[in-house]
Amino acid sequence: MRLAEIFERVVGPDAPIRFTAYDGSSAGDPNSDVTLHVRTPVAINHLAGSPNALGLTRAYVSGHLELEGDMYDVLRRMADFTFAEGVNVSVRDIVDIVRSVGWVKFVNRVAPPPQEMQRTTLLGRGPRHSKQRDAEVIHHHYDVSNDFYALVLGPSMTYTCAVFDDADGGLDRVGAFDGALESAQSRKYDLVSRKLGLETGMTLLDVGCGWGGMVRHAAREHGVRAIGVTLSKEQAEWGAKRIAQEGLSELAEIRHMDYRDVPDGSFDRISSIGLTEHIGSRNLDAYFASLHDKLVPGGRLLNHCITRPRNDLKPMKTKGVINRYVFPDGELEGPARIQTAMNDNGFEIRHQENLREHYALTLRHWGANLERHWDEAVAEVGAGTARVWRLYMAGCVLGFERDVVQLHQILGVKQDGTASRMPLRPDF
Repeated sequence: MRLAEIFERVVGPDAPIRFTAYDGSSAGDPNSDVTLHVRTPVAINHLAGSPNALGLTRAYVSGHLELEGDMYDVLRRMADFTFAEGVNVSVRDIVDIVRSVGWVKFVNRVAPPPQEMQRTTLLGRGPRHSKQRDAEVIHHHYDVSNDFYALVLGPSMTYTCAVFDDADGGLDRVGAFDGALESAQSRKYDLVSRKLGLETGMTLLDVGCGWGGMVRHAAREHGVRAIGVTLSKEQAEWGAKRIAQEGLSELAEIRHMDYRDVPDGSFDRISSIGLTEHIGSRNLDAYFASLHDKLVPGGRLLNHCITRPRNDLKPMKTKGVINRYVFPDGELEGPARIQTAMNDNGFEIRHQENLREHYALTLRHWGANLERHWDEAVAEVGAGTARVWRLYMAGCVLGFERDVVQLHQILGVKQDGTASRMPLRPDF
């Protein structure tokens, strides 16, 4: 049995993509603008060992399988036919497939590509979400290369969901490289600032500050004394240089440290933009209690994080692609779980909103940036890592569009007695 026949038995004869293989066989739509090409037998080893998205990722990242065409379209069409009703494989089909492929493909395990985080690496760093292990996880994802991130993120160097208006949010602006993404990232920082009610002379702590975008915005636009903390040494060094270049050193600072080591009781406002995903479900209460302790009475916290669409879903898929290749130990909660943890640890909840569609757009812009600078990206981090990012960002666009994941901002207040110090009608 040739590989094209196996493909048809698994996914059906009407798949809306073109399939080709090293044995010369082909299947699917011959006129499709997207193609799945099995380059070598090693790809079959990967798929036989993990006949799911993880096996596909291993084969693609290692270069033994090609996904040709627009990556978003490839994944969208594959998701449509893979999960479509009526695609069934009988026991006889499985026997025929195994006989054709060969038992050796199922017995011989091929080592995953080096971009995959190995469990043994993390086990040597202590229990999940300990300081040492968190530092290793952050290093794995964020210390790839500042130059690589600049290619993908653009001038704002902001690796969190942007906020688009109708003009910037048109799909025709994706790939135009006309400033829509940078405008939307500035709008996000402005939205966070308005929710926090930043005013000149206040102190702000930005936990998980990345390259310091929020810190610089708060200092430059609002005259706030802003301190950011990150576990990424490369982020801290880059952010410190940018602060100096912009002449903000008297107001802005980035520290290479764990948020848990920041002193308590000294901040008027706290922003947590994209950090909660790394905290861990069992640590949420301690996390928000810690942030509550760091605020003065009347202080505010704006928590911005990726969430699950329901609260009864597992926070982590340990064998999933995202956990293995992108965010090891990352855990996503439903919005009610986040809000409950904030509420139960002293915060009065004042506002919540879902920016799911905005993150899908943000990822589209990042993906367009990567494609525009593909050769530079490969030269900077290697083909395997660049492939991880191409696959990951396109898959996440699909995830946000199809409500597999969401993005919530939740505003909480540390009451001053029983006073919230919030305006009767906020302007955000």
